[in-house]
Amino acid sequence: MRFRAKIVDLACLNHFSRIINTIAKLAKTCILRLTVCKLYFILSDKVANGGASMWCELSQGNFFDEFQMEGVAAEHNEIYLEFVPENLSRALKTAQSAKAVKIKLTNKHCPCLRVAVELPSLSSSSRIVTHDIPVGVIPRRMWNDFREPSVPDFDVSIYLPVLKTMKSVVERMKNLSNFIVIEANLSGEMNLKIETDLVSVTTHFKDLGNPPWASEDGCQSSVQGRDLESMAEACIDIKKLQQLLAGQQVNPTKALCNIVRKRIVHFILLHEEVSLQYFIPAVA
Repeated sequence: MRFRAKIVDLACLNHFSRIINTIAKLAKTCILRLTVCKLYFILSDKVANGGASMWCELSQGNFFDEFQMEGVAAEHNEIYLEFVPENLSRALKTAQSAKAVKIKLTNKHCPCLRVAVELPSLSSSSRIVTHDIPVGVIPRRMWNDFREPSVPDFDVSIYLPVLKTMKSVVERMKNLSNFIVIEANLSGEMNLKIETDLVSVTTHFKDLGNPPWASEDGCQSSVQGRDLESMAEACIDIKKLQQLLAGQQVNPTKALCNIVRKRIVHFILLHEEVSLQYFIPAVA
């Protein structure tokens, strides 16, 4: 089992750092799945137990100048590692003006991801700062626990408003309640609501648009005969939503959410070569 990679391009490095920062805000520990073409960052708190789950994938070719890996076996050419994203985020903070960053899977005293940051120096020799990030190697028999979560048959799919706006609304509401109701319909309308014994606050968004698949047969129960105005809603933990919005350092080109009535809210943030899915289960 071997893995080594190198980033030289500064723009790619900074973009990669922002993705890791976002993930560090969403997950205390997560799984890094390495394949020949892609990297996946996976958080699978069991949704049934009220935990959020995350699936973030990126194409290695868009970030790394060199990328070599040999998986566990020829027919299972993948590696699954458990690690603390905050550690990687901290290591990459030292790399903001680096000439190159090398990442390598090593096993001195325990398995580690070694991040070697080559910094520019005034003399001809360069300075190299290394960080060893402990990782746990996930055995083959447990890989199935980290498959891509299936998207349930949703009631409504809608584009999100500007995330900054949504974030400031949610931050204000967070001081009033621990829970927030997200509701949306197939006419591009979405409401964020909180209701407590003392106060009831609703923020309305309209003309958001619904993704094209919302009206296709098959992907969703046929829209024909459905009331386009009727709202599908789910009540979720406001902290989990705020975490997602506060952690956003990758400005998505598309952001949307799918609501399964009273069951789950599924967020999808797309940015060129990166996709981040985040699932927040509804509370009863």
